[in-house]
Amino acid sequence: MRKMAIKLVLFCLCFWRLDDVFGQEIKLVKPGDSVTLNSGLTEMKDDDEIQWRFGYVNTLIAEINKQADNMTVYEDVLDGRFRNRLKLDNQTGSLTITNIRHEHTGIYKLERKSLGKSFSLVIIDEISMKEGDSVTINSDLTEIMDDKIQWRFRSENILIAEINKQTNRFTVYDDVLDGRFRDRLKLNKQTGSLTITNITTEHAGAYELDINNVRKRFLLAVYDEISMKEGDSLTLNSGRTEITNGEMFVWLYMNEITFIAGIKAWVDNTVYDDVLDGRFRDRVKLNKQTGSLTITNTTTEDTGRYVLLIERGPIIRLLKALSVSVYSE
Repeated sequence: MRKMAIKLVLFCLCFWRLDDVFGQEIKLVKPGDSVTLNSGLTEMKDDDEIQWRFGYVNTLIAEINKQADNMTVYEDVLDGRFRNRLKLDNQTGSLTITNIRHEHTGIYKLERKSLGKSFSLVIIDEISMKEGDSVTINSDLTEIMDDKIQWRFRSENILIAEINKQTNRFTVYDDVLDGRFRDRLKLNKQTGSLTITNITTEHAGAYELDINNVRKRFLLAVYDEISMKEGDSLTLNSGRTEITNGEMFVWLYMNEITFIAGIKAWVDNTVYDDVLDGRFRDRVKLNKQTGSLTITNTTTEDTGRYVLLIERGPIIRLLKALSVSVYSE
C-alpha cells in the first residue's frame, strides 16, 4: 500500500550543482555536525606546503608550511564565519570544520604544490510536517540592511517574492503558476524569511533564495511510502522513459545523507555502493536509459527515505521522493 507523507528537506546548496557529483568529492552533513576534509596524505613531507581555500573567490582559511614549521587558521576572514570552527591536522594536513552552519556550504579547495583537491560541502536539514501545515524557510539574516532579496520556485524558475530594502518594497507574486501560491506567501520584513502556509503536494520542489547575488537552494519533498518484504528486489522508478541530453540525475539515501548513484545523460554514470560500510555493495543497479534505481536482495537496513534530483540548465526538480519500509517475515 502507498501513502503520501510530507517532509521539508532543506538543502542549503550555495553555488552547488548536481554535476558537482561527477567532478568533486561531496560532503553531506547536518547543521551542528563536524566534517573532516581529508588531504589524502598519511604524513606531510618536510618541505610540504598546504593551503585550504573556500568559495569561488578562493578565500584562504588555513595553511601549513612544514619548512617554516608554521600552521595557521584564518578564522576571522569572511566576518568571522569560521571563528572557533577550524582544526588542522599537523601530520596529514586534513581540515576539520566543527559546528557546521548553513553559511559554511560551498566549495573547499586543497592546494599542495601542483596538486589540488576539491570538496563541495552541502548542508541538509529535515523537518517533518503534515499537509496543511505552514513552513518558514529561513534567510539566516537577523536583519535586512541594504539587501536585495529574491525568492524563486526553482522547479519552474519563477520569481515568487522579493524585497528591495532601499526602496522599502516587499512583494509576493502569489498569482504565478495558475495561483498555486495564492494567499499562501508571507515575507518577514525584518529577516527576509519566507513562510508558505497551508502546504500541499503541489508546493513540492526546489526553492532558491538570492541575497545580493549569493544563492541558497532548498527542497520541499513529498514522500511516497512503500512497504516490501526482505529479500525482494526494490526498483525506485524515476517515472521517465529516457534521460535527455543536458540532464543529470542523482539518487540520495536521506537517512544517512549519502549519495548512492548518479547519471549524466550519455556521459557518466556512477554507483556509490561502497558508502555506509558497503551496505549497498553489489546490490545497486542504475538504469542508464531511465535513471531508475534497483536495489537487489533487500534487507531491513535498506529501510529509509530515497530522493531523486534532476537538473537541467537553471532548473532543479525533485523527481521522486520515496519512503521505503523493508520488513522481515
